[in-house]
Amino acid sequence: MTVPDTEVRGEPGSFRDPTNRVFYADGEVLRGLDARAAEDWRALAASDFFPPLVAAGKVCGTEPVAAARFPAPDGRPWAAVLRHERIPFVSHPYEWTFGMLRDAALLHLEVLRAALAAGFTIKDGSAYNLQWRGAHPVFIDVGSFEPARDGEPWAGYRQFCQTLLYPLLLTAHLGVDFQPWLRAQVDGIPAEQMRRLFTGARRLLPGVPTHVHLHSALQRRHAAASGSEVREQLRTAGYSRGLALATARRIERLIRRLRPRRVRSHWADYRDTCTYSAGDRAAKERFVAAALTAGPPPELVLDLGANDGRYARLAARHAGYVVAVEQDPAVADELYAALRAEEQPRVLPLVMDLADPSPGGGWRGAERAPFARRARADVVLALAVAHHLAIGRNVPLGQVVDQLADACAPGGRLLVEFVHPEDPMARRLLANRPAGLFGDYRAEVFDRLLAARCRIRRRVELPGGTRTLYEVVVGG
Repeated sequence: MTVPDTEVRGEPGSFRDPTNRVFYADGEVLRGLDARAAEDWRALAASDFFPPLVAAGKVCGTEPVAAARFPAPDGRPWAAVLRHERIPFVSHPYEWTFGMLRDAALLHLEVLRAALAAGFTIKDGSAYNLQWRGAHPVFIDVGSFEPARDGEPWAGYRQFCQTLLYPLLLTAHLGVDFQPWLRAQVDGIPAEQMRRLFTGARRLLPGVPTHVHLHSALQRRHAAASGSEVREQLRTAGYSRGLALATARRIERLIRRLRPRRVRSHWADYRDTCTYSAGDRAAKERFVAAALTAGPPPELVLDLGANDGRYARLAARHAGYVVAVEQDPAVADELYAALRAEEQPRVLPLVMDLADPSPGGGWRGAERAPFARRARADVVLALAVAHHLAIGRNVPLGQVVDQLADACAPGGRLLVEFVHPEDPMARRLLANRPAGLFGDYRAEVFDRLLAARCRIRRRVELPGGTRTLYEVVVGG
């Protein structure tokens, strides 16, 4: 049979499981299965537990398509090909808030419990197997389901601990933000590293004795044993599917009790301490609304420096999807909790420092795509952000403009606010900086830099007189 000439692009992060691969073709998200994985898929699709999870939106929508349309990497046909629903924006666990990671972990356990009760299991336990529709997590790794075998443990337990449970324990018990730890290690935090952090009285904190110290000790004990030897030892010891189900329930109860331990940050009070008057705020909202309703509705909007999500929510009324980026984990977590309570399907909050955005990571630096590659939006909101980068982080103003413009798709629009040096917020930032260091931080310089890179459509002075809003077209 001649395979049609279909352009297939492999997903760089899908290579660790040799039985199936995720790839893209004709604008679709697809998964190729070998003979074994295809057999598992047919059993899964015929099960009683899987279709209800898909219908409830807890597992991504999946359906079979004609396998002959899509060649496998080695040129042979797949045994089966599945088409998945497209997630609006792919994010990584180190960009999530504490509440997001906790809810993702709870969904993972819910799916696992449903699978175990029906005679299936999930062979992976990675946080990367979950994504988001707005403020709601969704399990995406359909290829990780397989029939459970008596006497075998949950194969994904180690991954679950390293990428979900341990990061939650770090923030809940030690008050340490987990995002830098996950960003630095694509496979998560090893049990041995956690063991060194939880010594003395910390050894007795909830979840630590069993899932950190005992887990680390068992890993050391079985370091030289093969996987088959460990499984045989567990069978002999009487390990059962019922024990795996009980373990999942205990971990779920633990995670439900975890809360972030943090000191309230300055940014949590920013809405009340910033220098906007009621007139400025109303004029700013009118400016943003007018830009969002001019022309076709944007498919993707980025709100950079989202704070409490005021403008992300406004954008969600007129756009297909909004990614709201906030530097402060506590502020972003408050936004997530509010969006979750509102059941908001079109705003995804993320934690990220715009002066140090997520780079590429994992194998060859491509397994996890950098934020700059994922985030090319039809409209970018950069409201009260430029001065924090230029003054607060010493980024040259021209490079600030370049970064904001690069976040736009070709022909996309950037809505950016320039806070003049005489504005109280700018004065507060400049007061702590060396005199004369920011001589180029002036409205006329910003205007010139924007005009060199973009076409300025609108320029509006806010009533207070110390802030200017721009609507520009990038590459147009």
